[in-house]
Amino acid sequence: MDIQRYALLIALALVGWMTLVEWNTFRLEHLPAAEAPAGIQGQSPALQSPPAADISAPAVAQTTSDLPEAHAPAAVAQPAAKTQSDTISVVTDTLQLEISLIGGDIVGAALPKFHAELGREDLPFKLLQQNTTRNYTAQSGLVGPDGTDTAQGRPRFSSAKTSWAMADGENSLVVALDYRTGTGVAITKRYTFTRGSYVTELEYTIDNHSAKPWQAGLFGQLRRDDSPDPSATGGSLGIKPFVGFASRTSEEHYLKHKFDSLGKEPYSAQTTGGWIALVQHYFVSAWIPVESQTNRIDMLRSDSGFNIARFTSPSVSVAPGASASLGARFYAGPKDQYKLFKISPGLDLTVDYGWLWWIAQPLFALLTFFATGKLHAFGSVIEIGSGVGNWGAAIVLLTLLVKGAFFHLSAASYRSMAKMRKLQPKMLELRERHGDDRQKLSQETMDLYRREKVNPLGGCLPILIQMPVFLSLYWVLLESVELRQAPLGGWIHDLSVMDPYFVLPLLMGASMFYQQKLNPPPPDPMQAKVMQFMPIIFTVFFLFFPAGLVLYWLVNNLLSISQQWVITRQIEREN
Repeated sequence: MDIQRYALLIALALVGWMTLVEWNTFRLEHLPAAEAPAGIQGQSPALQSPPAADISAPAVAQTTSDLPEAHAPAAVAQPAAKTQSDTISVVTDTLQLEISLIGGDIVGAALPKFHAELGREDLPFKLLQQNTTRNYTAQSGLVGPDGTDTAQGRPRFSSAKTSWAMADGENSLVVALDYRTGTGVAITKRYTFTRGSYVTELEYTIDNHSAKPWQAGLFGQLRRDDSPDPSATGGSLGIKPFVGFASRTSEEHYLKHKFDSLGKEPYSAQTTGGWIALVQHYFVSAWIPVESQTNRIDMLRSDSGFNIARFTSPSVSVAPGASASLGARFYAGPKDQYKLFKISPGLDLTVDYGWLWWIAQPLFALLTFFATGKLHAFGSVIEIGSGVGNWGAAIVLLTLLVKGAFFHLSAASYRSMAKMRKLQPKMLELRERHGDDRQKLSQETMDLYRREKVNPLGGCLPILIQMPVFLSLYWVLLESVELRQAPLGGWIHDLSVMDPYFVLPLLMGASMFYQQKLNPPPPDPMQAKVMQFMPIIFTVFFLFFPAGLVLYWLVNNLLSISQQWVITRQIEREN
């Protein structure tokens, strides 16, 4: 039996299988429905508000009704007639928002620094939106005995202006929405925006001018339909990334929630601090309540088909003549793990590298260093130069570094394969002599290995050892928002999408085919045919992979070919 050939074949098949499994995990972890639930697109459904239960009580199964089963207050003002625009616009250097005056919810959020299409600087990427394409909003309100958001309706706020903009030279912008309950309680919902930040500060101020105490608690929720991720590309074989919720509690530092599981098993927990997030490819939105208070977290699917992630904070009591405030932070922006790390503990984990994160994190730090000259470690930043300024060039440099780290290990593998190549004539002779006696053939083959001091597994073991690094870098290149619409040069204008002319995948396939020719041919004809098809199979899959990932494999193959060619020639010149 040709142990070395079988071992190499198994190793190669294992590499391919694990790569495809990782890819399928990334693209099929959630298969979103093609359309939003019937009857909700283009409408403004009533809020699925949380119940006005005491959140200090043990967590219970969350209601899935569209409206809360809560105690309605004695006097709740119905939404006013729509005599003016239902929304106001807010523009900062990082955000373009639409805020509904009914409820004061954020119903639209565009990111001007990230374009929806390459080359369209006038078309910002829309993260939150409420239209026929997608229904994805960030809602907040007050619930409890005197809450404004109940089954009776939602409050209609008033605004001093219909459009707000951060002026040049200003570092912050405050947008105030006012509401009068008609019972002597004045409520102001205030959004504060900071220049250069994707974090919005939300604050409710309650001024109780009534004759009795006022009591309610704050909630914030993310609501989304089942529409696909706008970053999904490449048809049936392209990127269909995970779209779902994530949360952090005292018990679970990072927990993912698939949309399709919420209908069967709603999630509920109580925690000190924590956060809830809606994760998609490259971008994330998150509600971050006050860390020092006990909050209730719920994930559910409503009867109307919406997926909802919610936090509810403890109720506060405001005495007559007194004032109080409740608040939380809201993030809507890119999955920049270094900025997310500073915003809230564990929020950077929404950049999900899987179980190999402990390898992927250093690799991403090195990739960032090569591109920008900034080295991130343990929350601090060391700036060393300006970097190469091109993420494609940074991928090449990172590939060189990884290849250099495994240089001696790869050399041992190539030497083993080169020696096996020299033994091919003797192995064919043994096969002709003992072809009918497999036991004798196996014994003579092992004796030949011992005499020539050749390890039949020497060619596959180094490949298996390098696999975790390859898979980790694979996830880094897929998950990094920094590579979104980042050019390489020439015809590659976006490293995060597939090569438009398939040049890199074809070059990668050609390099894999040539590299295969450097290896000793399998003596078994069936094995030889299987090996010949491997470059073709890999090329077909890589046609739809992001160009940045294909670039890595191509450069790695070229470096491997160079090293293997030199070592093979050295072995052949011996004796």
